[in-house]
Amino acid sequence: MNLRVARRLIEIQRVLVRHGLDEFVRATHLYRPLRFAQYLSPWTWFQRRAPHSRAVRLRLALEELGPIFVKFGQALSTRRDLLPPDIADELAKLQDRVPPFPGSEARAAVEVGFGRPLDQLFTHFDETPLAAASIAQVHVAQLPNGREVIVKVLRPGMRAVIERDLEVLYALAALATRWWPEAHRLKPLEIVREYEKTIIDELDLLREAANASQLKRNFAGSSLLYVPEVYWDWCRTDVMVMERIHGIPIGELDRLRALGTDFRRLAENGVEIFFTQVFHHNFFHADMHPGNIFVLADDPQQPRYAAVDFGIVGSLDERDQRYLAENFLAVFDRDYRRVAELHLQSGWVPPHVRADEMESAIRTICEPIFDRPLKEISFGTVLLRLFEALRRFDGQIQPQLLLLQKTLLNVEGLGRQLYPELDIWQTATPVLRRWMRQRISPVRLARELRRQWPDVLEVIKALPVLARQTVERIEDHDFRVPVDSKAIEALHLEIIAGNRRRERLIAGGVLALGGVLWLATGLPPVWLGGVVGAGGLLTMLWTLLRR
Repeated sequence: MNLRVARRLIEIQRVLVRHGLDEFVRATHLYRPLRFAQYLSPWTWFQRRAPHSRAVRLRLALEELGPIFVKFGQALSTRRDLLPPDIADELAKLQDRVPPFPGSEARAAVEVGFGRPLDQLFTHFDETPLAAASIAQVHVAQLPNGREVIVKVLRPGMRAVIERDLEVLYALAALATRWWPEAHRLKPLEIVREYEKTIIDELDLLREAANASQLKRNFAGSSLLYVPEVYWDWCRTDVMVMERIHGIPIGELDRLRALGTDFRRLAENGVEIFFTQVFHHNFFHADMHPGNIFVLADDPQQPRYAAVDFGIVGSLDERDQRYLAENFLAVFDRDYRRVAELHLQSGWVPPHVRADEMESAIRTICEPIFDRPLKEISFGTVLLRLFEALRRFDGQIQPQLLLLQKTLLNVEGLGRQLYPELDIWQTATPVLRRWMRQRISPVRLARELRRQWPDVLEVIKALPVLARQTVERIEDHDFRVPVDSKAIEALHLEIIAGNRRRERLIAGGVLALGGVLWLATGLPPVWLGGVVGAGGLLTMLWTLLRR
């Protein structure tokens, strides 16, 4: 552990002691080997009783410790079912009420980023921030064409602060990997690496602008979600300008209630948006805490979401996406055997685990939650119990899925806040079944074949050459069995000829199928699809007739 990490750990301890939170740390079992340190710490010798409540002390400590700790508090704030009310209310202030930095510094950062005076960029720039977050803050401005916009500016020195805290996380993860028995299963180093990629991406506002543009295209014309427009001419690495929206923060329930907002529809739309992003678009907003979500309630009976802050987005590879969808559907159908088999097939649990034992454990966890409203079900509790079950079977944490799990918990927290009776199973199941049907539809298969057709042609062209090279390589080495019998030699030649005929038949079949699909999809030029199909059929016919 280097000196910078040690200094940061001492600083963290000092902040916790000053805010009277060190007793929470000392209560954890991981701290027990270091409990003697409290007697050596000067801060504990002169500790006085903090004047604020525990919730305020926790929020102030997280704000002082920096962006990584603030984001941890933001994630916790969405799980009101897992927190005491006073702590949940106080942590909610971290979503958009983090102490701002001076507006003059924001003005200077914009001018440095563009290399021009601010007056040449905007006809108006409000130095009083509209909202402040852990990594950046936003100001209202007006473009020369009169459009009202939001200017997002990174906090000064943020990269150095985050790099320092990441170094601390890596040091702690390395210690856990070395000394913690559960480290091989929970993979602390891989989790920190995943988090590092996420937090570093947030420091590039050009990347965030690109994320916003992609999300806007995905939901173009949608009645579920509105994404503000990005003004690319006014975007830089540390400055981003986008359309200002005038929505109601999702947390202002009284205001939404006064307008007669349909909370059930709003909650169901939130679930549909999440599953649509994850499975249909494979590109999801992964920072859906209440500070980033607004409601456009022009029509309260048809409310529409509006999202901001696109620094954290996620996607899955096709294999994880398919396994997740099948796991969700199997749970919805109470097919616990299928859930166990999917975990074994995906490698999330070791292959020696018995499927029937895992099926029984999953049934014990999931069966009691059905036929109960969401207000009586905590997905956080269910996930914890599932993790406990996987622990019994030596199941491993999948770091690539942590962002998705965090977002799912955020969505559940919002749904519970809006409409506690929401049936998340009933809302999500049609979206997943529709996606599964589309995956195997002839139209999608044809589209995929058309997209991959150049690669298929290259493979087909290479097959005869590869087969000939393989045969020659076998004959040139010691794999050929020396024989004297002419009958055996003739049989050997016949096998080689048969293999070549089989290769030609396969190639002809692929060409024939490709031609049929080409004609079915109408890919121009249509006549070429006919030529390809006819060529494949002639190849197969010539191979079958030729002796």
